[in-house]
Amino acid sequence: MEQVDVCIVGAGVIGLAVGRTLAQSGMDVIVLEQGPRIGEGISSRNSEVIHAGIYYPAGSLKAELCVRGKQRLYQYCQSHSVAHARIGKLIVATNNEDESQLAVIEQKAIANGVTDLKWLSASELKKLEPSLQGVAALMSPSTGIISAHELMLSFQGDIESAAGSIALATRVKNITPVDSGFEVVCDSEGDEFTFKATRLVNAAGLSAQAIAHTLSLSEVEVPQLHYCRGNYFTYQGKSPFSRLIYPVPEASGAGLGVHATLDMGGQLKFGPDVEYILDEDYEVTDDRIESHIEAIRRYFPDLERERLVPGYAGIRPKLQAPGEPPADFVIQGPESHGVSGLVNLFGIESPGLTSSMAIAETVLDRLQA
Repeated sequence: MEQVDVCIVGAGVIGLAVGRTLAQSGMDVIVLEQGPRIGEGISSRNSEVIHAGIYYPAGSLKAELCVRGKQRLYQYCQSHSVAHARIGKLIVATNNEDESQLAVIEQKAIANGVTDLKWLSASELKKLEPSLQGVAALMSPSTGIISAHELMLSFQGDIESAAGSIALATRVKNITPVDSGFEVVCDSEGDEFTFKATRLVNAAGLSAQAIAHTLSLSEVEVPQLHYCRGNYFTYQGKSPFSRLIYPVPEASGAGLGVHATLDMGGQLKFGPDVEYILDEDYEVTDDRIESHIEAIRRYFPDLERERLVPGYAGIRPKLQAPGEPPADFVIQGPESHGVSGLVNLFGIESPGLTSSMAIAETVLDRLQA
């Protein structure tokens, strides 16, 4: 039976980042992806924002890995010519209550090591972004945008340069813990094959819980998955903004509010909203547009309705049900479940893209502990 050092399930940005780090550490790596191409799941359906690390509770994995991952990502993009831009973000208060929340947000950011936020008055805000309406704002200069596709292609190249491999159109049928490793049974375009891996990293995104259940290990606690769809609407024509525009985050903590983001081509889109659903469904329908318009006009009153059209949707792998407090990333290694060589990644939603390289370093640490 063929044997490898590490099998990674999932070739999204997280699986590819992990594969790159482990392959460059000298391990023999194979990354399995059920889709026909890399990164067509969660990684292809987000805002493509490099987050600063502002909102997350101090000491959380999201806070720690976002701040560290941001630095790694900017350095990597510069050294590997991955398209990105540090365009900055404005967190806009549209009333006095929102303005008081900006002070709370600033203190959270400082606790996380983000000390570059700058206060803007209404007049300063208007000078920077004339189309915006707000009583005050926080400017985050270290927030940026990135081409997620270019990043993943670069990670793929690094894996293959380090003699790792990526198996596309390959579905995991079963994983069985065996002596000193795992036996992995796969289906690749109708052909079944089996191999052994000394270590296993479950980076399967929306399928992470299903992969974990195939292991049938009582020592491994598998958190419940909740599908949380985020709908994006595209704004046709020239963008009225040159920076990312965020409202004060939703009180529920489920999302950061319907914000305005730009991609590397200058296309403006608004989203995502928060919609818990039962099944994996990516259709964006017009019935979400009214709530988007209401949210957007709080900070962009001159929104032209006819320019707003359905864009795309992504699904967050939430670990909290509606109404529950926000959950942290779960990086579950041998230190927590006692199963040698196994790391499960659950609930890797935003800021997962920003945190990807720091998550990869953490996985390596857990496997080497």
